[in-house]
Amino acid sequence: MEYLIEKSTRKSEQVLSKKKRYLYRQIDWEQRLIILLGYRGAGKTTMLLQHLTASSKRGIYMSMDDFYFETHRLVETVASLYRLGYRLFLLDEVHRYEWWSKDLKQQFDDYEDIQLVATGSSILDITKGNADLSRRASVYHLHGLSFREYLNFKSNIDLNSLPLNEILTNHHMIAPDLLDVFDFKTDFQNYLKSGYFPFFMEAKKTYFQKLQETIHLVIDSDITPYEQLQHNTTKTLKKLLFVLSESVPFTPNINKLSEKLETPRNTVLRLLDILENAQILLLLRSSTKGISYLQKPEKVYLQNPNFIYLFSPTMANIGNIRETFFLNQMSAVHAVTSSKYGDFMVDDTFVFEVGGASKTSEQIRGVPNAYLAVDVAGGNDKRIPLWLFGMLY
Repeated sequence: MEYLIEKSTRKSEQVLSKKKRYLYRQIDWEQRLIILLGYRGAGKTTMLLQHLTASSKRGIYMSMDDFYFETHRLVETVASLYRLGYRLFLLDEVHRYEWWSKDLKQQFDDYEDIQLVATGSSILDITKGNADLSRRASVYHLHGLSFREYLNFKSNIDLNSLPLNEILTNHHMIAPDLLDVFDFKTDFQNYLKSGYFPFFMEAKKTYFQKLQETIHLVIDSDITPYEQLQHNTTKTLKKLLFVLSESVPFTPNINKLSEKLETPRNTVLRLLDILENAQILLLLRSSTKGISYLQKPEKVYLQNPNFIYLFSPTMANIGNIRETFFLNQMSAVHAVTSSKYGDFMVDDTFVFEVGGASKTSEQIRGVPNAYLAVDVAGGNDKRIPLWLFGMLY
């Protein structure tokens, strides 16, 4: 027990000077059970520790993949700490703990005066496991850094997020003011290449090495045990990711993929769904309602532009990078589907065509609520700078 308390104290001292992610201010920290889901390295642990240092309650941080929990149950540990006066329990990596859902449910029901804040992999389904937590937990999803957050972290500034309607209406006035505080060519390119995860601050020279390590960890340590995949299925999952990485954005022919991977069609569709839930891929569909993994996506993208540079360091396609950036940033806060006329439909209302400076509006001529998202510093009328969509969250 002393070991856990000492470790918590040591960890909390490491976050005093770190900036807060966008989601920190959106969370209702008064809820009794909060579950924070997201990709490895997105900043979930830091947010736990920041809440620990800000809270007036006596609290403790515990990582559920600690060896301690190989021989101790969480219910027993919480009971002992409760007797010592602890009322705030910050539980990291709960998906690595076998009884996570059952124990969280029991703590929630047994103690009315404690608060539980847990983090888990983005694949975690709170309706699965030994207990359905959907009626008890407030669930939040943490995305990687927006371009706005990247600038804030890198330059220690405090740019505010912008709603989509304001960007569409006033981009010609907003963009010039923002361009005064950053270097468009340098900063935007650096973000696209290596700025999606907060660890870019600490691991500039080893960023891609760490990026590759996170993907292997997500597949081997998060997906495989949680989804109870067999070794051969995990190998197929990695092979599928490699095949897709060579040709994204990929208009999938599931039958051909099935033949290439020597895997049943439905298994390929399930693996695509798993990789999307794990935030390694983005699947663009024709609708966001009533979706089953058995429905073929219209296009497959890597989840963020940094992954493109990881898999194709010298041959990254600029058109792919632009589309991936737009889809990644927009889908964090809006519903994005495929469009019959442009590249993307947003909230079943707005059509966007993404491209470079020479992109014309020919393809979306006559289409209501249609805009160009172009890779330029400043725009006009319905030509909106692509980077500005990095200010949405």
